[in-house]
Amino acid sequence: MNRNQFTWLFFGFSGRVSRAPYFLAGLLIAIFQAFPLYRLTLAPEESSATDMWAMIFWGVFLLSIWSYVALGVKRLHDFGKPGILAIALFIPVISIVTFVILCLYPGHSGANQFGAQTNSPR
Repeated sequence: MNRNQFTWLFFGFSGRVSRAPYFLAGLLIAIFQAFPLYRLTLAPEESSATDMWAMIFWGVFLLSIWSYVALGVKRLHDFGKPGILAIALFIPVISIVTFVILCLYPGHSGANQFGAQTNSPR
């Protein structure tokens, strides 16, 4: 995967993405979120390390929100649905069901209004 594909996958909103890349990219984002949180819990209270890991966690968290939305939009595009429905990924309880549906159900096999093929920008 080259840099342009990586940037498109995690930060772009055009095109479509299939189940496996959606799941694996979501897993990678979760790992990137978990590491600074883990380090934060290990840092002594009231130390500069705590402040540093807290800032790193919040930076990673804000970037991951953008990435989750971008992935959700592209996955919905694979179903032929508008990206605005990615809001469901941020509603408690519904978000879990939505994530599972997006991971398990195949999208449209042919071209649709969001792209000719999956896993590439429009």
